[in-house]
Amino acid sequence: MNLTGVLSVFICGPMIRRLTPDRLVLWWVSPNPVSPVLKCYYPDQTSPFFSQKLDPTVLTVIQVGDQAFIHLADVRPEIRFACDRKIEYDLSLTEKNEDASLAELIPGLSYPGQPRPSFMVKKTIRRFFHGSCRKPHHYSDDAFTGLDREIKETLDRPETRPALLMLTGDQIYADDVAGPMLYAIHKVINFLGLNPERFENAPVADSDALYSNAFTYYGRKRILPRTKVGKNWYRRGGVKHIFSSSFAHNHLITFAEWMAMYFLAWSPVLWEQICFKTPPLSEKHASTWDAEMDCIQNFIRSLPHVRRLFAHIPTYMIFDDHDITDDWNLTARWEQSAYGHPFTKQIIGNGLMAYFFCQGWGNAPDTFPDSFLQTVRQYAESPDTANHTRFIDSLLEFKHWHYEVPLFPELVVVDSRTRRWKRDLKLSSPSGLLDWEALMKLQQKLMKTDAVLLVAPAPIFGVKLIELIQRILTTFGYSLSLAVDAENWMGHRKSAYILLEIFKNAKTASYNVIISGDVHYSFAYDIELRFTQNCPGIWQITSSGIKNRFPESILKWLDRINQIMHAPYSPLNWFTKRRDLIITERTPKGIENRRLISACGIGRVTRDNKGAPVEVAEVYPDGSILCFEQKKD
Repeated sequence: MNLTGVLSVFICGPMIRRLTPDRLVLWWVSPNPVSPVLKCYYPDQTSPFFSQKLDPTVLTVIQVGDQAFIHLADVRPEIRFACDRKIEYDLSLTEKNEDASLAELIPGLSYPGQPRPSFMVKKTIRRFFHGSCRKPHHYSDDAFTGLDREIKETLDRPETRPALLMLTGDQIYADDVAGPMLYAIHKVINFLGLNPERFENAPVADSDALYSNAFTYYGRKRILPRTKVGKNWYRRGGVKHIFSSSFAHNHLITFAEWMAMYFLAWSPVLWEQICFKTPPLSEKHASTWDAEMDCIQNFIRSLPHVRRLFAHIPTYMIFDDHDITDDWNLTARWEQSAYGHPFTKQIIGNGLMAYFFCQGWGNAPDTFPDSFLQTVRQYAESPDTANHTRFIDSLLEFKHWHYEVPLFPELVVVDSRTRRWKRDLKLSSPSGLLDWEALMKLQQKLMKTDAVLLVAPAPIFGVKLIELIQRILTTFGYSLSLAVDAENWMGHRKSAYILLEIFKNAKTASYNVIISGDVHYSFAYDIELRFTQNCPGIWQITSSGIKNRFPESILKWLDRINQIMHAPYSPLNWFTKRRDLIITERTPKGIENRRLISACGIGRVTRDNKGAPVEVAEVYPDGSILCFEQKKD
């Protein structure tokens, strides 16, 4: 199907992925390779102060379908961008001897009254946003709309325009997909001719057979691999799904499905080409379809705002479990089962392929060596089984998904999914979130700077009561119960001990702001070391989720019990791994009896000149703001 003239030149994006005074990284998807001219303007000027043709020296284009080309532009101007000054930009194309601007190609990409989208380079991070967990078919509104409003109101105000957006995981939900979303994904695969693939040791021979299978909608658990687990009397045993999510009935499987999911999550363009027709479903699944369709329609309405904000703020990302699958690398036993099965390995690899193209590559292009990119190009030129397998093997061997951004404070992003500390003797127990080598490198990084913005997808300092429940559940073989993920930084004794020693080290950064997501609720802690006069500043700030939330009826009671059991001076704290720390919870303004907030929002943090947070808040879709207030002396 030829969509020339139907699809926009920009199917998805443009998105600002990395921005420093000497560098601008842009990402987008087009139905054909395009080489626009990047032009940068100061406001109210008709002539650009910077103009560069995006040729192969700065632009990499990778084909992933007949009409789907990933573009990554890595521009390094000879003259550095001015800081704290609004800079408008354009990506212009020449067709039939006429220039077409972004404003013409993407109506609504700029804010009202603005001729072009803009960015503002921030060498010092005064204010930033962060969040995680954006599930399209959740019933809530999309918190990105609240951020879009904030950017609109601060476009010309250097003191309040945010420096960056940090997405701390679960940018998509590959293991929890709505029926209408999967239907749309399959339409997009056909529209764009996304790459097909073959399977080994699977119930279906290839992607075409999968898409036409009777269990395509709400029945994929019959297709996904299983394995035998559990031996002890107190652990649940028997044959189980390797992909254990309770919502895996529409789990993404192919690389094409993952790519289509990203395109649909970040842009309204392809939704305009989809006419929904309910497939044959049972009465139960038809009812589910209708409920999900209402949520998806609400999600679609937010996408013009989402696309616009991505064009105006540098956005950094890191994966968490749902970007691939719920139990991803949870235990050494799971890894043995998953990577030892060719079909499961390919599914995980497909998720990593899509993560590379849509998230990882733009975070830090320099971390991917030429040999790796050559493997990517070989796959793009010939997406056969051999090159597909070679690409997946390279991704599984890659050990540099973590990255840094040289700002102040320095942005340090941790990979807590592929660098895990496995248990040698207890293969079925949760692994540590960072192995010894990764922890040592983290320590070196924290000792080389005075202030750091540390991104850990799961909270390093979480809710003690919930961590206790997690420990009990995993002891009896449950990885998920009561909506509580059974993994946390304190769950592995050795890695927890080293992590705490890092923060207790006198040479560690003086100001350590930890931002996290994952848990589907939000909170903020001020942390002190006991018996230490020159205590470094440590803050744990968690915002989750953008479009998901923890069951309120459960969280309310967990919050209340935790406040009683683990108040800052409770004697029970001496029986935890954090006995050398005093953790003081910030109080949500106007809700003094709560510490944990379950509401769909996005985190906003404002910091002082040294690096300490002076404001911690949640911004909600309707524009309302909830502040977490520091305890008064």
